[in-house]
Amino acid sequence: MTDSCIIDSADAIRNERDFDPGPGKHVLFFGDPMCSWCWGFAPELRSLATKAHGRAEVHIVMGGLRPGTAEPWDASMRSYIRHHWEDVAAKTGQPFDFSQFEHADFIYDTEPACRAVIAARTIASDKTLDMYEAVQHAFYAANTDVTTPANLTACAVGIGLDAGLFEAAFHAADMQVRVAFDFQRTQAFGVQGFPSIVCAEDGQYAFLAMGYRPYNAMQDDFEAWLAA
Repeated sequence: MTDSCIIDSADAIRNERDFDPGPGKHVLFFGDPMCSWCWGFAPELRSLATKAHGRAEVHIVMGGLRPGTAEPWDASMRSYIRHHWEDVAAKTGQPFDFSQFEHADFIYDTEPACRAVIAARTIASDKTLDMYEAVQHAFYAANTDVTTPANLTACAVGIGLDAGLFEAAFHAADMQVRVAFDFQRTQAFGVQGFPSIVCAEDGQYAFLAMGYRPYNAMQDDFEAWLAA
């Protein structure tokens, strides 16, 4: 978590052509639907997206917090994660359903949730943030297992996507490539924690947030960048 202001970090970012968002102003958000600080950051992200509307393109990039986890969380991991949830709840006021920790057999694999957001993005890019928020809310506030395809489909339907189209995209043969691209893009930008925000303009990059940062602490920097 950091409260650092916007900084010139072009030298710290590996500027690879495949990951460059292109000309103009772009806001790149790097996170994971099953990252608790990203859930805490959800109101801030929505405020940034609203402020950027019509002035900068917003990209929701899945970073992959714990993709491919295969074993259920043990008591030590549950205690560790619960502590983070409590910190986020106290800091941000976001709702948490702590009964999630009663499921001792839960496997904390974040790849399906990330894949679901990317699948929604391939169907309707303007629904990406809605899907990201829907998965977050289902997991943190509604005690829903978002590693399960059926529950992710329910999230997609809840934001107005067709169930069949979503399931086809979620299970598409090229979806692993799309997910890997997001994860690689995160690495290429030198992101070391979630949530992170990068402001990009014509090949120049700067971090607006590296970790949780309240919107009111970013607002002046962000609006100055949008207006420049």
